[in-house]
Order: sequence, then C-alpha cells, then structure tokens
Amino acid sequence: MILARTVILALVLAIGSTAAAESAAPAPENSGNLELRAQTAFNAGRYAEALPMFQTLGERLKDEPDKIGQIEEKIRVCERMIAQAAEGGETPAPTTQRTPHPEPKPGETLEITIQQLGNFEFDAENGGNIPEDVQRLSGTPIRVRGYMIPMDQAQNIMQFAIVADLFACCFGQPPQLQHTIIVNTPKGKAVGYYPDEIVVEGVLTVEEKRDDGYIVSIFQMECTSVKPAAK
Repeated sequence: MILARTVILALVLAIGSTAAAESAAPAPENSGNLELRAQTAFNAGRYAEALPMFQTLGERLKDEPDKIGQIEEKIRVCERMIAQAAEGGETPAPTTQRTPHPEPKPGETLEITIQQLGNFEFDAENGGNIPEDVQRLSGTPIRVRGYMIPMDQAQNIMQFAIVADLFACCFGQPPQLQHTIIVNTPKGKAVGYYPDEIVVEGVLTVEEKRDDGYIVSIFQMECTSVKPAAK
C-alpha cells in the first residue's frame, strides 16, 4: 500500500511539473507580427536577422500555396545575400546605410524592385527627407513587379497602388510610403483586377503628395503597360 501511494504521489508531482513547464513556456509569436518583423529586417538589409523568421513562417505556411511562394523567394534572397557578404568578407549593411541610386540612363527603362526604389527611411509625418538620388529618378521610365491594390473601384480600375508584398497587407500591416507606388492608367483607359503578381511599366514621378495636410504618397507612376508577371 505504501509503495502504491508513493507511485501515485510521484505521478502527481510529475504531471504537476509538466503542466507548470508548459504554462511557463512563452506562446509562439503570431504570424502577422513575425512577418512584419522579418519584412522590416529584410527591407533594411539585415538578411541574417530576417532569414530565421522567414524560415519559421515557411514552416507555418507550407500548406498555403498562395502565400508560401513569396516567403520562399525571400528566403532565397536572404541566403544569396548572406552568401555574397561572406564571400566578400562583408556583413549585410545595417539600417543606417544605403546604396545611392545611379544616374538614370537616357532612353533606358530602369528595371527596379519596389524595395530598391524605397531603400531609405522616410519621415511620413513631416516629409522633406527624400534622398537627392531618389529625386533624380523622377521622369524616368521604370519597370516594377508587385501586387495590385485598387484605389477607386474593383473593376475598370483607373488608379491602384502597387506594393511588394501583399502578405503583410493581409495581416493589416500597411506598407510604408517609400514601399508603395500609386499607379495611374492613361486617361480613358482602365485595367482589370489582377490577384497575382504583376509587372507595371511607366514613367515615375517622385513628389510628396498631400491630402488634408497628410503625406499620402511619394511615388506616382503614369503606366503604359500592366500585365501578369511570368511564373
């Protein structure tokens, strides 16, 4: 009887210790916050910091084909940039450093990512700090890839925003102004809605646009072509 009571007491203590350990374990970070932190590090060029977060997201989203493709692409970019930095004996640039844009070549369409275009910190409240090399891109024909967010209507769209990552928007995290381009179609011409990644060509304008005193955009584009991106 004594032996039985001893075994039961040991089991109770073991179960209690396990429950206490489980209750003490921190809850996993939700995917929305994790993706935002990963994207912030990615945009700042902190690829070694962003990589494990994107890998965690990849595990969580492996059964969601509409989202996993974007995460896998960012994982590949992080791995490639980390490898390049290691080969050159360098570390990825911190937030305070950026690579200025070269002078655009006359008559040439500049192919650029939205992250590369907006590779600077912008004061969305006060403005006035768009780098000079970015301002010089105004009037340049560009080609960018991204995702469409209609701004006027769902069909016969005359104006839309293009962003690099629709996944963050789905979690209620609006992209920063320097990572958003407002696209206007030619007068009298509208486009349909594209749910997948698109390629947009047109002439870039770099200018702070305000509405009721608030800066609402710094990149605008008069587009000449909108088409689905090749997969």
